[in-house]
Amino acid sequence: MAPSARYLDIHPVDPQARNIDQAVRVLRDGGLIAYPTDSCYALGCTLDSPEGLERIRRIRQVGKDHHFTLVCADFAQLGQFVIVSNPVFRLVKNATPGPYTFILPATKEVPRRMSHPKKHTVGVRIPDHRVAHALVEALGEPIVSSTLLLPGQEDPPAEGWVVQDLLDNQVDAIIDSGEVGIEPTTVVDLSSGELVIAREGAGDVSRF
Repeated sequence: MAPSARYLDIHPVDPQARNIDQAVRVLRDGGLIAYPTDSCYALGCTLDSPEGLERIRRIRQVGKDHHFTLVCADFAQLGQFVIVSNPVFRLVKNATPGPYTFILPATKEVPRRMSHPKKHTVGVRIPDHRVAHALVEALGEPIVSSTLLLPGQEDPPAEGWVVQDLLDNQVDAIIDSGEVGIEPTTVVDLSSGELVIAREGAGDVSRF
């Protein structure tokens, strides 16, 4: 039986550096974490963890064409991983940080195994959540993420103890920062040059 996940209580407004560092160590060791964002819980691993990607696919029961999201600390980091034209830049800049995922053409910095196999696109976002931001900042690179939505469940779990009940032996660390939302991000596909709302979620679509 796989060992239980490390359970880390992290303050939602003033994240303790020691606990953030523990979570980052799990990521750097190739581990998989469940962490809170401004929309809902997410599963996350590092860019160079093919095993982490496979574990997310296995937990969520999704195929090779699943769009992963790079959760970024800021615009400078986001710009290393996707191709952003000037009009797109303004649109994305105005909606970040916030509960939006933008699908854009991936740069060569994105491993092929995690971009869309046919379109070579990837999701990117900058969350408006202190803990998620602290994690990405401490890691120094984006966290490869996917909404923690399990097969057969309508909504993601909203609290750490529920995540623990569901996934205790399938992830390496669970971060509890109090209750979070249960609505995934709004997904805006900008990869073709046209704006397409691919999923209506936590982010207000009327701004587009």
